[in-house]
Amino acid sequence: MAIKLVAVDLDGTLLNSGNAISPETLRTLQVAHGMGIKVVLASGRPLSGVMPFETQLGLEGSKEYAVVFNGAVVQDLSGKVLMSQEMDYRDFEVMLRLQRLAHVNLHFETTERFWTLDRDLSVQMQINAALTDNEIRVRERKEIPQDFTFNKVGFTCPKGSDQIEKLWNSIPYWAFESYDIVRSLDNCIELNGIGASKGNALMNLAERLKISPEDVMVFGDQGNDVSMFENPSFKKIAMGNAIEDIKEKADFVTDDNDHNGIAKALKKFVI
Repeated sequence: MAIKLVAVDLDGTLLNSGNAISPETLRTLQVAHGMGIKVVLASGRPLSGVMPFETQLGLEGSKEYAVVFNGAVVQDLSGKVLMSQEMDYRDFEVMLRLQRLAHVNLHFETTERFWTLDRDLSVQMQINAALTDNEIRVRERKEIPQDFTFNKVGFTCPKGSDQIEKLWNSIPYWAFESYDIVRSLDNCIELNGIGASKGNALMNLAERLKISPEDVMVFGDQGNDVSMFENPSFKKIAMGNAIEDIKEKADFVTDDNDHNGIAKALKKFVI
């Protein structure tokens, strides 16, 4: 096997329960990178939420890359946008209609910041902003311009609330046909424009880098990683803590994110 690109999800995959990269996983990824293998973080976060971990891995500059916003954006680590899929004001109005189906917060993510019309913010929305080093701009609907565009949408509610489950069960079928909608946590739903996914973004990036899909290895654990596991050519590694849908599609199930699952799989198949 000649793996040339390793794509790694962040939360629940690269990061352990303490929201950190374990020393063994860090060292193993650095060894892989030293072998000439591209290490690409693939996350629902914006670049600002990915960069601290890129720095820990020793990745920087215009020759290293990140897949962010669940694949709606691909950037190099100098910040240059290589690919961007945006939603517009019509989508903005659709999201407001979906929000009415449950008592949830709604925010819109761009490469610069979060936007919301909600005055009362759930702890989860504030956590999402803090983890990604993003400010939240609270505005009234009339302050949102007609040319407003955004890359991703997040619906959140407090942990222990049943409102995300209620929203998930209430989303009409046409919305799933018009958008990529995933459960990223028990209290979060993330939404992108149709076709914007980690799997498609990685295919686009691999093509740019002239890397065959058969030479791409992916790691993931949650619903927003499923698109990577639907590619028949990728070498697919599910974390031990992954949801069943990921495990069923995987070529191999490694240990969980608290027991160096990434390092163990890389040592088995790559290093």
